[in-house]
Amino acid sequence: MPALRAFAVCRQISTLSTINLNKTINSFIANGNLKEARKLFDQSPHLRNVVSWNSIIAGYFRYRCIQQAEYLFDGMPHRDVVSWNTMLSGYRNANNPEKVYNCFLHMNRHGDKPNELTFAVAISSFLHKDFKHLVPQLHGLVLSLGISLNVFVGSALMRGYIDVDDYKGLARVFDEILVKDVTPWNVLILGYMKFGCTSEAQRAFDMMPTRNAFTWSTLINGYIENKKLNEARSLFDKMSEKDVVSWTAMIRGYVQYGDFMEALKLFKVMLSSGARPNHFTFSTVLDACAGNSAVLVGNQVHACILKSGFPLDVVLLTSLVDMYAKCGVIDIAFCIFESIPERNLVAWNSIIGGYARHGLPERAMQEFERMVKSGIRPDEITFINLVYACGHGGLVEEGERIFNSMVTDYGLKAEMEHYACMVDLYGKAGLLEKAEKLIEGMPFKPDVVVWGALLGACGLHSCLELGEIAANGIYTLENDHPAVYSVLSKIYGDKGVDSDITGLEKLMKNWRARKQKAGSWIESPSSISITV
Repeated sequence: MPALRAFAVCRQISTLSTINLNKTINSFIANGNLKEARKLFDQSPHLRNVVSWNSIIAGYFRYRCIQQAEYLFDGMPHRDVVSWNTMLSGYRNANNPEKVYNCFLHMNRHGDKPNELTFAVAISSFLHKDFKHLVPQLHGLVLSLGISLNVFVGSALMRGYIDVDDYKGLARVFDEILVKDVTPWNVLILGYMKFGCTSEAQRAFDMMPTRNAFTWSTLINGYIENKKLNEARSLFDKMSEKDVVSWTAMIRGYVQYGDFMEALKLFKVMLSSGARPNHFTFSTVLDACAGNSAVLVGNQVHACILKSGFPLDVVLLTSLVDMYAKCGVIDIAFCIFESIPERNLVAWNSIIGGYARHGLPERAMQEFERMVKSGIRPDEITFINLVYACGHGGLVEEGERIFNSMVTDYGLKAEMEHYACMVDLYGKAGLLEKAEKLIEGMPFKPDVVVWGALLGACGLHSCLELGEIAANGIYTLENDHPAVYSVLSKIYGDKGVDSDITGLEKLMKNWRARKQKAGSWIESPSSISITV
């Protein structure tokens, strides 16, 4: 029946106009019937025009048949600017800036003049590290061709100047756009926030003729990225209508800066307001539960997700794995992990990290082997988890093998965190000379975490000389670190060198260090309650 229907349409089209042919081709493409569209195109050579060719090419790109689109484009008897724009848009949507670049050059060499859409597509395609240098050149070409900077071309250029860190270029293009709608204003605010110019961003926000939800979210996110959480919250509270994006942005801001309880409180307010969370909201809230070790609240959020009817995709399931693992419920974390149909690298890292934190190095290694066999390639975080697991289990040789294989087998570069984990591994095993030698051979200067790992090992094994070296390294970088006093005083006490305690006090005074206060924390069951 479908074939007969298509044949009947072909016979009808043969007696009608080119307009009807193009309309029918587009109808076939819209309904996913690309083969019938191409068949109709091939059977009507006397009716098809450049619009017909452009429609088929766009259809091929729409369904990711890029080679067919290229073959058809190369066979076109006549091309217009829409033909070139169709190719450029297709390559951009396929995330292939190199082909956009070559197509753009070919268009200019062919003698076809680009229009506003051509430049908007090309510029938006070149927001890639290897093509950023083309943005100012395209700006000059736009001016030389006398093309007006409308909101599309202008906004694309502004985004380009943001990516090449050109503050003046951003402002100049904004001023060149004669008729502005909300889009270039939003890009201007985005750029100001990226450059750390929060006052200018706020001023632009206040001057805007109209605003939309994206405007508010851009300003809120900008304040958060510039570590001005109070300003972000103040702006958030002024919003008359908050959408799920703004709620999630503000909650994520609190999580980003470690204020997990405030994030959970805001989520409760969100639910009370009637706003409906999405996948990103729930994932962010689960991160807050994990950071706060709030397993009781995490259980409630889990129930919220199930009651809301959200499909449990890999993002949500991975967040649940991470939350339960960090809250100490590793068995439930593993059960959820096993339920993930297609596990990605983040999911594997979550379960490996969970076993590492719980002192189960053998299980962490088992999951790593399963991950590799499944075809997932490990990354730097994977190896941090593995070396950390070896440190907790005292598996020195296994830790060394993992550390070396990261470079030799997977071509990954050891970062500061990897060295810190190795220092911790050696330190806990009492191999302080190896830890010291590793630090001396690092390709960069050690940070506070590396020195702290060494200091902790010295405290564990009462090594005074190396402990003082580690303490001095810490205070070269951070002169108000409270843990140093307690560790050094313990070492002095273990050594029974009472006379040196006075010297320690003087040393700490010179460092302007403070004693670390003791404290404890427990989760209160009634501290917060999440319901739907």
